[in-house]
Amino acid sequence: MSEETYQSREERKRAEKISQDHQKSERTPRKKSSLFKKVIIICLVLGLVSTGAGAITFASMIKDSPNLDASKLVDPLSTKFYDQNGKFIYEYGKEKRTKITYDKVPKVLEQAFIATEDSHFYEHHGIDLKRTAKAIFVNLTGNFGAQGGSTITQQVIKNSFLTPEKTVKRKVQEWELAYQLEQKYSKHDILMMYLNKIYLGNRSYGVAAAAKNYYGIEANELKKLSLAQAAMIAGMPQSPNNYDPTKPENKAAATKRRNIVLRSMLRDGYITEKQLKEASKIPVTKGLVPKSTKQAMPYEAFLDAVVKEVKGKLKDVDISVDGLSIYTTLDPKAQDYADKMLSTNEIITYPDADFQGAFVFLDTQTGEVRAIGSGRNDYRAEFLGNNFAVDIKRQPGSTFKPIFDYGPAIEHLKWSTGHLIHDQQTSYETGEPISNWDRRYHGMLTIRSALNNSYNIPALLTLREVGIDKAKHFAEQLGITFKNNQVYESYSIGSNAVSPLAMAGAYSVFGNKGNYNKPHFVQKVVLPTGKVIHFTKKPKRVMQDYTSYMVTDMLRSVVKDGGGKLADVPGLYVVGKTGTTNFDTQTQAKFGYPDNATNDSWFVGYTPQYTMAVWTGYAHNGPSNYMAGTTPQIAKLMFKAMMQSFGTDSSSFEQPSSVYRVNNELYIRGVQSAEVPPKLKPINTVKPAGKDGWKKGHGQKQKEKPKKQKEHWKNKKGKGKH
Repeated sequence: MSEETYQSREERKRAEKISQDHQKSERTPRKKSSLFKKVIIICLVLGLVSTGAGAITFASMIKDSPNLDASKLVDPLSTKFYDQNGKFIYEYGKEKRTKITYDKVPKVLEQAFIATEDSHFYEHHGIDLKRTAKAIFVNLTGNFGAQGGSTITQQVIKNSFLTPEKTVKRKVQEWELAYQLEQKYSKHDILMMYLNKIYLGNRSYGVAAAAKNYYGIEANELKKLSLAQAAMIAGMPQSPNNYDPTKPENKAAATKRRNIVLRSMLRDGYITEKQLKEASKIPVTKGLVPKSTKQAMPYEAFLDAVVKEVKGKLKDVDISVDGLSIYTTLDPKAQDYADKMLSTNEIITYPDADFQGAFVFLDTQTGEVRAIGSGRNDYRAEFLGNNFAVDIKRQPGSTFKPIFDYGPAIEHLKWSTGHLIHDQQTSYETGEPISNWDRRYHGMLTIRSALNNSYNIPALLTLREVGIDKAKHFAEQLGITFKNNQVYESYSIGSNAVSPLAMAGAYSVFGNKGNYNKPHFVQKVVLPTGKVIHFTKKPKRVMQDYTSYMVTDMLRSVVKDGGGKLADVPGLYVVGKTGTTNFDTQTQAKFGYPDNATNDSWFVGYTPQYTMAVWTGYAHNGPSNYMAGTTPQIAKLMFKAMMQSFGTDSSSFEQPSSVYRVNNELYIRGVQSAEVPPKLKPINTVKPAGKDGWKKGHGQKQKEKPKKQKEHWKNKKGKGKH
């Protein structure tokens, strides 16, 4: 600025003041503008920081959300058991639940749930924004958690993956997972996850269980649900215990809740005003079935065997959660009778409470087990426990001779039933002696006579003729297994261990023309997906028809003329074999058992209709735990009682064309026989006083035993099995 000339000092001061005022007026607007800008900048920064913090907070909340694990969307399903005719027996599982597919859900039930729980279900992507915003507003102005706003999708997530706690973090995770679920599954899939999962009171998980428990409507008949019933079920999730219409004290609350559902359906256009009024007039108690009390598991032992078979075939299956439908081979009437026979003295009189019995009763032609005996009193099988019928392994005695000796001889050597064998002093290959039960030798015998009289020496000699390897293979073809895959000569008289189930399966082959059906308790299993797994296999031919028939014919002689008479049933063609075993000398001495003490007593037999293997004895050795006198006969009486009660087929076994008969003996056509049947006569007869009470016997009269042989009869193998 140029220097200006003022006429006086006062003029200069005035000029300077004017200049200062002017400058001040110019600065003031610039200061206001700058402040506004600063405020805007600060607000933007705060907004960005807030948004960033919100985003970071949101990210931190969902960071540790559980994974959308498909396995957790699969609900635990109960397993249902059915009898041989497809009739329901029992439901087993942690939760009584029946899974259904979308096509099984009636529209009225679907609409009732959607109108009540999530009216925009088919419109949103997992989160109903409008409903959620309203819930947030209510929660902010009141108590957090007072308003849910959860969609059906969110409820599936909450019930499957999250805890029930009401926190912001859990809600955010619920939104995130609900969105993911919608991306991965269809609306129908998600709806069924919900309808199959929710708890609806009265021990009902899912709508199918609710329809069954409240109204007696089966899963495949849900379309029978009325509007009023569907509305009642749809109203339950909010408070199952308070709205359960089976409880008298809930009648008013249940009615009010059902009517709320009906009004929701009217609001969404699913029903008319007229339908609402008609449904509202129906009492909530109408159509309810009586509330069932918890049912004790029936047929525990049989169902235990069923589950063991299922687990054996379907690895890693869990019947408590996998929702199987298991169709068994059970005959309820036969099983009821079997249970009565073992648990009371009404059918059989038992010597004491510790005396045990176990058996398997099956269909000769199919191998389907109809009933079992699993032990008595403290040893009676419980579900998923020890089961004598299938688990116990005891020595079968002479019942094993058709399986390991005479059956293989006819099959491989083509012997006739009149084939002669010399019953004479013999020892095992180990040098240990073997004796007959009557401590005598009987000279030349037919194998029919040897089997009929349960002589041990002819059985061993027959095994040697066949060869132990062939005998083993023959037995294995009949379902018999051997410990460590080892066999010994003593198995010729039944010193091995078997179960009643295995023996029933083996004998049924002789009654089924040489065809083997593995004994089974299960017809089929239906998975929740609808896939059917059949357990019944095609029968396998394991021997010639002449073998099965000739063994059957010899076993008929045992029942008609030998030790099996007590098991015969008038009017039925019964065949079978007795078997008893003795204690070893050490056990006999330890407990002071008498010489005639019996350890195991068996009877295994069959008709064209049924096969039954019975074992009797004691579970453990003890001072009085032995059989003597008539006690060993109980196995035959148990067999007879079952056959007499359920056997209806009076036919006999048809003789095949491969066999012909001369006198009482059978021969295979085309096979030269050294015997001359018409001239064959027993050399002598004796009347042994054996345990099985036989009145006849064929054989050579025995000379007095040398004193040096007396020790043989006390030897554990020398005493033998019969």
